Amino acid sequence: MEVRGERQAAPVADEVSALVAVTRPIIAGVFQSIGKEYLDAYDGDRSTVPLKMLGKLRAVGDGDCGVAFEYAVHDAVHNRDAAVTERVVDALKKCRVNGDPASILFAIEKQGAKQLISTEFELVTDQSRVLSGNRGQPVKLKGYLNQIAAAFRRPTTRPNLPQSIRGLWKADLFLGSPEPDHWVGTTVKINPSHLEAAPGLRIAVVPTRSGRSDAVRLDEQKNLVICPVPHDGSFMQVFYEGWRIVQALCETNFKEPKEVDIPNPAHREVARIYSERRDYPVLDVLDATKKFGQPHLLETTTGTVISTPFQSELQPGTSTIISPFPLRQ
Repeated sequence: MEVRGERQAAPVADEVSALVAVTRPIIAGVFQSIGKEYLDAYDGDRSTVPLKMLGKLRAVGDGDCGVAFEYAVHDAVHNRDAAVTERVVDALKKCRVNGDPASILFAIEKQGAKQLISTEFELVTDQSRVLSGNRGQPVKLKGYLNQIAAAFRRPTTRPNLPQSIRGLWKADLFLGSPEPDHWVGTTVKINPSHLEAAPGLRIAVVPTRSGRSDAVRLDEQKNLVICPVPHDGSFMQVFYEGWRIVQALCETNFKEPKEVDIPNPAHREVARIYSERRDYPVLDVLDATKKFGQPHLLETTTGTVISTPFQSELQPGTSTIISPFPLRQ
């Protein structure tokens, strides 16, 4: 799997130029993720594909590109980034998990495929248990992964999960330690106000915010250990707003979306920049719009990580992840 890292190199300036800066690499990621088999009409020449066809080609590929902030958190734990792992260790201790921290990134796709991304297969063992914070014997993770995946895709199956982990389908990743092989469901949110309690979720990773406490703490009402990490929340917000703009444009084949789809005036201005250029090749549009984006906001890196199908005969459709990596605050 290809990971396109969009690393924040400067603070966010004005909204429109920042949104242009982040939508360009998102469009580029969607464009590059389209398989060659879908380019027959263009004689396999990707450079001639017009912007207005990007949505149709992406629809044929069935969502083969996604944006994932949780990958940045997973990557930080995996690579022992001290600024993040120290806080993760503190959060895990509040869940009674000790040992060296590790992360399991388990991706579920709408068609049913499941895969471990940048995760050693050996981390998920027959003895891996999920600590829910309730009394009683913790359930074994491996035995319930199929049911968790089904609950993600089909709400009617959610009551089939044990009560203690009935909300685990909302987990973005699992944090824990191979020794003693204990793990906790973790949700990753860019906006703390969007946090929701769910049976089985124990840790909530959120960006630190100016003027707010950055202490790792237990929210007793939600039964969640809040784990603020030193990420620029305003950048994360802009990045996800940019992703929603691109999704709306793909649905309309890069015609200007309806106001109900993009109600924010600044967001509509960004969409208009692309809709006015829908007849031109994607690469030309990306080059032409560079001047409208905030300079030096992003540094793009590309790399590949191991992606392992897990408990599924279906091959994963997602071939590219676009992951924002915010500045440390």
